[in-house]
Amino acid sequence: MLGKLLYTEWIKLKKSKVLQILYISPILSTVSAYFTFIDFPGNQWMNSFYAMIMVQAVLFLPLLAGLFSAAVCRYEHAEGGWKQLLALPVNRIQVYSSKYIIVCLFVALTQILLLVGLFLVGLVHGYNDPFPWQGVLVRLFMGWLGCLPIIALQLWVSTAWSSFAAPVALNVILTLPNILIANSEKFGPWYPWAQPFLGMVLEQQSGFTFSIETLVFVIVGGCVIFTLGGLVYFQRKAV
Repeated sequence: MLGKLLYTEWIKLKKSKVLQILYISPILSTVSAYFTFIDFPGNQWMNSFYAMIMVQAVLFLPLLAGLFSAAVCRYEHAEGGWKQLLALPVNRIQVYSSKYIIVCLFVALTQILLLVGLFLVGLVHGYNDPFPWQGVLVRLFMGWLGCLPIIALQLWVSTAWSSFAAPVALNVILTLPNILIANSEKFGPWYPWAQPFLGMVLEQQSGFTFSIETLVFVIVGGCVIFTLGGLVYFQRKAV
């Protein structure tokens, strides 16, 4: 059943214009990396990668997390879609989980496209340095990981609010302070919308890009709390 629900969500997003936005961030990040030089000692690839991070992670990753979350609920909010869906013999937990998983997959796809863009930049510039697989893949994964609590909260809001614009606007408002908050040693590690950026730029002695406190309380804790809250609400949602 979960597999069929995931396929249904994919079909709905595939037919929507929202899917086209998937490519905007990787394209803009690639163009930025082509024209921008950030001095990272020791490796040409990382110079370009950090230029891409400044575009991808500060604004686009958290924005896309909210946008995709609103998009997977858009059809159900239109013309009594929730009643039609939940009148079928489906499990509400599986319905909610399928939406959460598909959003996570689309955000992951954005990160994969960023990797493709990095290869293109290196190919055009003719980089000779060895490709830093570990440094790049760890940061791509941590950026995706930092989006999980945002996805959980935005999906909760998107199922509760019938307006497509309202949860997107909320996400934009909470994302815009990233530039200031992410540079704050006091508030940055605790602000969920700053985590995609911090996860892709910081480097701890433990090898993770997140501190243990941030990983446990903000990423894992926030994801669990927001996911459970959304599931409880969706289980009780009147249709």
